[in-house]
Amino acid sequence: MAPTTTRVLRLLSLLQDRSYTGRELAERLGVTERTLRQDIQRLRELGYPVHATRGAVGGYRLGQGATMPPLLLDDDEAVAVAVAVGLAEDGSSGIADIDASLTRALAKLQRILPKHLQRKVSALRSATAVGPATVGSREPDAPVPAATLTVVASAIRDGATLLAAHAGAEIEVEPYRLISWRRRWFLVAYDLGSHTWRALPVADLSTVRSASRRFAARSLPDDDLVAFVLREVAQTGWKVQARVTVLAPAETVVARINPAVGFVEAVDARTSVLVTGADALETIAIYLSMLMMDFRVDGPPELVDHVRTIARRYTEALDGSDGKAHPGQLP
Repeated sequence: MAPTTTRVLRLLSLLQDRSYTGRELAERLGVTERTLRQDIQRLRELGYPVHATRGAVGGYRLGQGATMPPLLLDDDEAVAVAVAVGLAEDGSSGIADIDASLTRALAKLQRILPKHLQRKVSALRSATAVGPATVGSREPDAPVPAATLTVVASAIRDGATLLAAHAGAEIEVEPYRLISWRRRWFLVAYDLGSHTWRALPVADLSTVRSASRRFAARSLPDDDLVAFVLREVAQTGWKVQARVTVLAPAETVVARINPAVGFVEAVDARTSVLVTGADALETIAIYLSMLMMDFRVDGPPELVDHVRTIARRYTEALDGSDGKAHPGQLP
Protein backbone atom coordinates (compact mmCIF):
# COMPACT_ATOMS: atom_id res chain seq x y z
CA MET A 1 0.00 0.00 0.00
CA ALA A 2 1.28 3.48 -0.87
CA PRO A 3 2.02 5.93 1.98
CA THR A 4 -1.06 7.82 3.11
CA THR A 5 0.02 11.25 1.79
CA THR A 6 0.97 9.87 -1.63
CA ARG A 7 -2.28 7.93 -1.83
CA VAL A 8 -4.42 10.95 -0.90
CA LEU A 9 -2.70 13.05 -3.56
CA ARG A 10 -3.34 10.29 -6.11
CA LEU A 11 -7.00 10.24 -5.04
CA LEU A 12 -7.22 14.00 -5.53
CA SER A 13 -5.67 13.69 -8.99
CA LEU A 14 -8.28 11.10 -9.99
CA LEU A 15 -11.21 13.16 -8.70
CA GLN A 16 -10.01 16.22 -10.64
CA ASP A 17 -10.56 14.30 -13.87
CA ARG A 18 -14.12 12.96 -13.36
CA SER A 19 -16.45 11.24 -10.89
CA TYR A 20 -15.84 7.65 -9.78
CA THR A 21 -17.71 5.01 -7.83
CA GLY A 22 -16.22 4.00 -4.51
CA ARG A 23 -15.31 0.58 -5.89
CA GLU A 24 -13.48 2.10 -8.88
CA LEU A 25 -11.45 4.40 -6.64
CA ALA A 26 -10.61 1.64 -4.18
CA GLU A 27 -9.40 -0.63 -7.02
CA ARG A 28 -7.30 2.11 -8.61
CA LEU A 29 -5.68 2.97 -5.28
CA GLY A 30 -5.31 -0.64 -4.12
CA VAL A 31 -7.13 -0.05 -0.81
CA THR A 32 -10.29 -1.19 0.92
CA GLU A 33 -13.46 0.90 0.64
CA ARG A 34 -13.12 1.66 4.38
CA THR A 35 -9.63 3.14 3.79
CA LEU A 36 -11.01 5.04 0.80
CA ARG A 37 -13.69 6.67 2.99
CA GLN A 38 -10.97 7.73 5.43
CA ASP A 39 -8.95 9.30 2.61
CA ILE A 40 -12.06 11.10 1.32
CA GLN A 41 -12.52 12.55 4.80
CA ARG A 42 -8.88 13.74 4.84
CA LEU A 43 -9.48 15.62 1.58
CA ARG A 44 -12.60 17.25 3.02
CA GLU A 45 -10.66 18.35 6.10
CA LEU A 46 -8.09 19.99 3.76
CA GLY A 47 -10.86 22.01 2.12
CA TYR A 48 -11.65 19.88 -0.92
CA PRO A 49 -15.45 19.61 -1.40
CA VAL A 50 -15.80 15.90 -2.21
CA HIS A 51 -19.48 15.10 -2.80
CA ALA A 52 -20.92 11.60 -2.49
CA THR A 53 -24.13 10.30 -4.06
CA ARG A 54 -25.80 6.95 -3.48
CA GLY A 55 -27.49 4.61 -5.92
CA ALA A 56 -26.65 2.70 -9.09
CA VAL A 57 -25.01 5.76 -10.67
CA GLY A 58 -23.67 7.17 -7.43
CA GLY A 59 -20.09 7.84 -6.51
CA TYR A 60 -17.64 10.56 -5.54
CA ARG A 61 -16.90 13.82 -7.33
CA LEU A 62 -15.23 17.15 -6.61
CA GLY A 63 -17.64 20.02 -6.22
CA GLN A 64 -17.42 23.76 -5.66
CA GLY A 65 -16.45 24.94 -2.21
CA ALA A 66 -16.28 28.23 -0.38
CA THR A 67 -12.52 28.63 -0.86
CA MET A 68 -10.00 27.80 -3.56
CA PRO A 69 -8.07 24.62 -2.62
CA PRO A 70 -4.75 23.69 -4.24
CA LEU A 71 -4.85 21.93 -7.62
CA LEU A 72 -2.77 19.05 -8.89
CA LEU A 73 -1.48 19.37 -12.45
CA ASP A 74 0.33 16.78 -14.53
CA ASP A 75 3.46 17.79 -16.46
CA ASP A 76 1.67 18.76 -19.68
CA GLU A 77 -1.00 20.71 -17.79
CA ALA A 78 1.59 22.60 -15.75
CA VAL A 79 3.54 23.60 -18.86
CA ALA A 80 0.33 24.62 -20.66
CA VAL A 81 -0.80 26.84 -17.78
CA ALA A 82 2.63 28.43 -17.34
CA VAL A 83 2.98 29.23 -21.04
CA ALA A 84 -0.61 30.49 -21.37
CA VAL A 85 -0.29 32.74 -18.30
CA GLY A 86 3.06 33.99 -19.56
CA LEU A 87 1.66 34.86 -22.99
CA ALA A 88 -1.33 36.60 -21.40
CA GLU A 89 1.06 38.59 -19.21
CA ASP A 90 3.30 39.52 -22.16
CA GLY A 91 0.37 40.37 -24.42
CA SER A 92 -1.38 42.61 -21.87
CA SER A 93 -4.72 41.28 -20.71
CA GLY A 94 -6.63 44.53 -21.13
CA ILE A 95 -8.38 43.89 -17.78
CA ALA A 96 -7.75 46.32 -14.95
CA ASP A 97 -5.80 44.93 -11.98
CA ILE A 98 -5.34 41.47 -13.50
CA ASP A 99 -1.77 41.81 -14.76
CA ALA A 100 -0.32 41.79 -11.24
CA SER A 101 -2.32 38.63 -10.47
CA LEU A 102 -0.98 36.97 -13.62
CA THR A 103 2.58 37.80 -12.56
CA ARG A 104 2.06 36.37 -9.07
CA ALA A 105 0.39 33.20 -10.41
CA LEU A 106 3.22 32.61 -12.87
CA ALA A 107 5.87 33.16 -10.17
CA LYS A 108 4.18 30.63 -7.87
CA LEU A 109 3.97 28.03 -10.60
CA GLN A 110 7.54 28.50 -11.76
CA ARG A 111 8.88 28.09 -8.21
CA ILE A 112 7.50 24.58 -7.90
CA LEU A 113 8.05 23.31 -11.45
CA PRO A 114 10.66 20.54 -11.75
CA LYS A 115 13.86 21.58 -13.50
CA HIS A 116 13.04 19.76 -16.75
CA LEU A 117 9.65 21.49 -16.96
CA GLN A 118 11.19 24.86 -16.08
CA ARG A 119 13.53 24.46 -19.05
CA LYS A 120 10.59 23.66 -21.33
CA VAL A 121 8.54 26.66 -20.16
CA SER A 122 11.57 28.97 -20.29
CA ALA A 123 12.35 27.89 -23.86
CA LEU A 124 8.79 28.52 -25.01
CA ARG A 125 8.50 31.89 -23.28
CA SER A 126 11.89 33.23 -24.35
CA ALA A 127 11.36 32.09 -27.95
CA THR A 128 7.87 33.59 -28.31
CA ALA A 129 6.57 37.07 -29.08
CA VAL A 130 2.89 38.02 -29.21
CA GLY A 131 1.37 39.77 -32.22
CA PRO A 132 -1.02 42.72 -31.89
CA ALA A 133 -4.64 42.36 -30.93
CA THR A 134 -6.84 42.34 -33.98
CA VAL A 135 -10.41 42.77 -35.10
CA GLY A 136 -12.58 39.67 -35.37
CA SER A 137 -12.41 37.73 -38.60
CA ARG A 138 -13.68 34.62 -40.31
CA GLU A 139 -10.24 33.04 -40.66
CA PRO A 140 -10.17 29.60 -39.00
CA ASP A 141 -7.87 28.70 -36.14
CA ALA A 142 -4.67 26.79 -36.94
CA PRO A 143 -3.86 24.76 -33.81
CA VAL A 144 -0.31 23.47 -33.34
CA PRO A 145 0.67 20.45 -31.19
CA ALA A 146 2.43 21.47 -27.99
CA ALA A 147 5.20 18.98 -28.75
CA THR A 148 5.95 20.79 -32.01
CA LEU A 149 6.22 24.15 -30.25
CA THR A 150 8.51 22.61 -27.65
CA VAL A 151 10.85 21.24 -30.33
CA VAL A 152 10.94 24.58 -32.15
CA ALA A 153 11.45 26.62 -28.97
CA SER A 154 14.24 24.33 -27.78
CA ALA A 155 16.02 24.67 -31.14
CA ILE A 156 15.75 28.47 -30.91
CA ARG A 157 17.18 28.38 -27.40
CA ASP A 158 20.03 26.05 -28.40
CA GLY A 159 20.82 27.75 -31.73
CA ALA A 160 20.25 24.48 -33.62
CA THR A 161 18.82 24.08 -37.11
CA LEU A 162 15.44 22.46 -37.67
CA LEU A 163 14.32 19.90 -40.24
CA ALA A 164 10.65 19.85 -41.21
CA ALA A 165 8.31 18.72 -43.95
CA HIS A 166 6.71 21.72 -45.67
CA ALA A 167 4.67 21.84 -48.89
CA GLY A 168 5.69 18.30 -49.79
CA ALA A 169 9.43 18.78 -49.32
CA GLU A 170 11.89 18.70 -46.46
CA ILE A 171 13.43 22.01 -45.52
CA GLU A 172 16.21 22.92 -43.12
CA VAL A 173 16.00 26.27 -41.40
CA GLU A 174 17.73 28.33 -38.77
CA PRO A 175 14.94 29.17 -36.27
CA TYR A 176 14.99 32.59 -34.60
CA ARG A 177 11.59 33.45 -33.13
CA LEU A 178 8.07 32.11 -32.61
CA ILE A 179 5.27 34.64 -33.09
CA SER A 180 1.83 33.97 -31.61
CA TRP A 181 -0.75 36.03 -33.48
CA ARG A 182 -4.43 35.71 -34.29
CA ARG A 183 -4.71 32.21 -32.77
CA ARG A 184 -1.91 31.11 -35.12
CA TRP A 185 1.81 30.43 -34.72
CA PHE A 186 4.55 31.61 -37.08
CA LEU A 187 8.25 30.80 -37.11
CA VAL A 188 10.73 33.46 -38.21
CA ALA A 189 13.49 31.42 -39.80
CA TYR A 190 16.25 31.57 -42.38
CA ASP A 191 15.67 28.93 -45.05
CA LEU A 192 18.99 27.27 -45.87
CA GLY A 193 17.62 25.93 -49.15
CA SER A 194 16.26 29.15 -50.66
CA HIS A 195 18.60 31.42 -48.67
CA THR A 196 15.71 33.67 -47.70
CA TRP A 197 14.05 34.86 -44.50
CA ARG A 198 10.60 33.38 -44.04
CA ALA A 199 7.59 33.62 -41.73
CA LEU A 200 6.51 29.98 -41.72
CA PRO A 201 3.06 28.99 -40.39
CA VAL A 202 3.97 26.35 -37.82
CA ALA A 203 0.69 24.51 -38.47
CA ASP A 204 1.97 23.82 -42.03
CA LEU A 205 5.12 22.09 -40.72
CA SER A 206 5.17 18.36 -40.00
CA THR A 207 7.72 15.88 -38.66
CA VAL A 208 9.58 18.78 -37.08
CA ARG A 209 12.85 17.73 -35.47
CA SER A 210 16.11 19.31 -34.43
CA ALA A 211 19.02 18.74 -36.79
CA SER A 212 21.39 19.30 -33.84
CA ARG A 213 23.64 21.40 -36.08
CA ARG A 214 24.58 24.67 -34.40
CA PHE A 215 24.55 27.95 -36.34
CA ALA A 216 25.88 31.45 -35.80
CA ALA A 217 23.12 34.03 -35.55
CA ARG A 218 22.60 36.18 -38.65
CA SER A 219 21.53 39.82 -38.85
CA LEU A 220 17.76 39.77 -38.52
CA PRO A 221 15.53 40.91 -41.42
CA ASP A 222 13.83 43.48 -39.19
CA ASP A 223 14.42 44.90 -35.71
CA ASP A 224 10.75 44.13 -35.04
CA LEU A 225 10.12 40.48 -35.93
CA VAL A 226 6.38 40.80 -35.22
CA ALA A 227 6.22 43.51 -37.90
CA PHE A 228 8.22 41.24 -40.23
CA VAL A 229 5.67 38.44 -39.78
CA LEU A 230 2.71 40.78 -40.36
CA ARG A 231 4.33 42.06 -43.54
CA GLU A 232 5.12 38.56 -44.84
CA VAL A 233 1.64 37.27 -44.02
CA ALA A 234 0.00 40.24 -45.75
CA GLN A 235 2.00 39.50 -48.91
CA THR A 236 1.98 35.70 -49.04
CA GLY A 237 0.29 34.17 -46.03
CA TRP A 238 -3.40 34.40 -46.99
CA LYS A 239 -5.59 32.75 -49.60
CA VAL A 240 -6.40 36.21 -50.97
CA GLN A 241 -3.83 39.00 -51.24
CA ALA A 242 -4.89 42.51 -52.19
CA ARG A 243 -3.20 45.69 -53.31
CA VAL A 244 -5.15 48.89 -52.75
CA THR A 245 -4.26 52.48 -53.67
CA VAL A 246 -5.41 54.86 -50.92
CA LEU A 247 -5.82 58.56 -51.62
CA ALA A 248 -4.13 59.63 -48.39
CA PRO A 249 -0.57 59.99 -47.10
CA ALA A 250 1.07 56.81 -45.84
CA GLU A 251 1.36 58.11 -42.27
CA THR A 252 -2.39 58.83 -42.22
CA VAL A 253 -3.23 55.31 -43.35
CA VAL A 254 -0.78 53.74 -40.90
CA ALA A 255 -2.40 55.68 -38.05
CA ARG A 256 -5.83 54.46 -39.16
CA ILE A 257 -5.41 50.74 -39.74
CA ASN A 258 -5.06 47.95 -37.24
CA PRO A 259 -1.46 46.63 -37.41
CA ALA A 260 -2.84 43.21 -38.29
CA VAL A 261 -4.54 44.44 -41.43
CA GLY A 262 -1.44 44.91 -43.57
CA PHE A 263 1.39 47.30 -44.33
CA VAL A 264 1.56 50.61 -46.17
CA GLU A 265 3.95 51.97 -48.80
CA ALA A 266 4.18 55.68 -49.67
CA VAL A 267 3.67 56.60 -53.34
CA ASP A 268 3.86 60.38 -52.98
CA ALA A 269 2.85 63.03 -50.45
CA ARG A 270 -0.88 62.39 -51.02
CA THR A 271 -1.09 58.74 -52.09
CA SER A 272 -0.11 55.38 -50.63
CA VAL A 273 -0.52 51.67 -51.29
CA LEU A 274 -1.98 49.24 -48.76
CA VAL A 275 -0.93 45.59 -49.12
CA THR A 276 -3.25 43.31 -47.19
CA GLY A 277 -4.69 39.82 -47.18
CA ALA A 278 -7.22 37.43 -45.68
CA ASP A 279 -8.72 34.02 -46.27
CA ALA A 280 -11.93 35.50 -47.69
CA LEU A 281 -12.81 38.42 -49.99
CA GLU A 282 -15.48 39.51 -47.51
CA THR A 283 -12.89 40.06 -44.78
CA ILE A 284 -10.79 42.36 -46.99
CA ALA A 285 -13.93 44.29 -47.97
CA ILE A 286 -14.67 44.83 -44.27
CA TYR A 287 -11.13 46.14 -43.71
CA LEU A 288 -11.48 48.58 -46.60
CA SER A 289 -14.84 49.88 -45.40
CA MET A 290 -13.22 50.68 -42.05
CA LEU A 291 -10.55 52.86 -43.67
CA MET A 292 -13.00 55.77 -44.06
CA MET A 293 -10.79 57.04 -46.92
CA ASP A 294 -11.08 57.09 -50.71
CA PHE A 295 -9.38 54.11 -52.30
CA ARG A 296 -9.03 52.11 -55.52
CA VAL A 297 -8.70 48.33 -55.57
CA ASP A 298 -5.79 47.43 -57.85
CA GLY A 299 -6.25 43.67 -57.51
CA PRO A 300 -7.05 40.87 -57.52
CA PRO A 301 -9.92 41.04 -60.08
CA GLU A 302 -12.17 38.95 -57.82
CA LEU A 303 -11.92 41.59 -55.11
CA VAL A 304 -12.68 44.34 -57.63
CA ASP A 305 -15.87 42.50 -58.62
CA HIS A 306 -16.80 41.89 -55.00
CA VAL A 307 -16.43 45.58 -54.09
CA ARG A 308 -18.48 46.53 -57.17
CA THR A 309 -21.26 44.21 -55.96
CA ILE A 310 -21.20 45.78 -52.50
CA ALA A 311 -21.23 49.28 -54.03
CA ARG A 312 -24.28 48.37 -56.13
CA ARG A 313 -26.13 47.06 -53.09
CA TYR A 314 -25.38 50.21 -51.09
CA THR A 315 -26.42 52.42 -54.02
CA GLU A 316 -29.71 50.60 -54.44
CA ALA A 317 -30.33 50.83 -50.71
CA LEU A 318 -29.86 54.61 -50.89
CA ASP A 319 -32.02 54.89 -54.04
CA GLY A 320 -34.83 53.29 -52.08
CA SER A 321 -34.60 55.73 -49.18
CA ASP A 322 -37.38 57.91 -50.71
CA GLY A 323 -39.93 55.16 -49.99
CA LYS A 324 -40.50 54.29 -53.68
CA ALA A 325 -39.93 50.89 -55.23
CA HIS A 326 -36.84 50.52 -57.36
CA PRO A 327 -35.46 47.68 -59.49
CA GLY A 328 -33.75 45.08 -57.37
CA GLN A 329 -35.07 46.58 -54.13
CA LEU A 330 -36.45 44.14 -51.57
CA PRO A 331 -40.21 44.55 -50.90
